[in-house]
This record gives sequence, C-alpha cells and structure tokens, in this order.
Amino acid sequence: MVDITHKSSTLRIAKAAAVVKVSKEETIKAIVEKTVPKGDVLTVAKVAGLLGVKKTSELIPDCHPLPVEYTAVDYTIEGLDIHIFMEVKTIYKTGVEVEAMHGVSVVALTIYDMLKPIDKGVEISYIRLEEKIGGKSGHWKRKV
Repeated sequence: MVDITHKSSTLRIAKAAAVVKVSKEETIKAIVEKTVPKGDVLTVAKVAGLLGVKKTSELIPDCHPLPVEYTAVDYTIEGLDIHIFMEVKTIYKTGVEVEAMHGVSVVALTIYDMLKPIDKGVEISYIRLEEKIGGKSGHWKRKV
C-alpha cells in the first residue's frame, strides 16, 4: 500500500454510478411490483452494496481500510435501464473512489444475480466514477 502516514484527515466524498439493462418490460414490472422470485431486488441490492463498500479493503489489495462515515444508494428506472447511484463519505487520509465504485459494482451484480432466473438478457452497461471531492487533487466531476 501507498504510505499515507504524512497525510491529514479531511472530508472525502465519491459518487459512482452503474447501469443495469434488462431485456424485457416484464422484468421491470416484476422489480417495481416486487414479484421477482429471489425477493425485493432493489432493497437486497442496496444492502449488498453497503456491505461491498465496507469490504473494499479486504478485496482490493492496495485499498486502505478506512472509516466509512456515510453511504447512500439511489435508483432511477428509465425504460429498460436501472440507473444506480452511490455516494460514499469519510473523514480520512485517503479517498473513497474505489469504495464507491466497488459498492456500485456489487449493487449491479446483485441485481444481475436476482434477475437472471427471469431474464437471461440482463447486462451491466457501465460502472464509473462520477465525482470526487477532497484530497490533493481537489474536486473532479465527470463531464457529460
């Protein structure tokens, strides 16, 4: 791991996003009506994402264990696309970009896993960092 002993703890915020695309309207209907056989997809995926954020340093070798002060998961559904948004905050010596991206990845994979029995055409379209605040490089935001 990179030596961060010389750094000061400051507020760090990262926002990540992912899109899961389903292949049929019936899949979206089952999600919204909570009739997917494996359970309430969006709630289960949210919990999995929170756990994913907390476990990041155990799975990504160069990530420092850090105190997670806040994590939020939100969704929007547009047509056959499920947009996933995650925000992670800490007050620490290093940023939480990987934690946010790891968390949103776990959300997307959980949605995929829960939907695969009813929709073989589900795909994860992208996983990406949208914004980061804090640290040496300051504020960065993805250009639309």
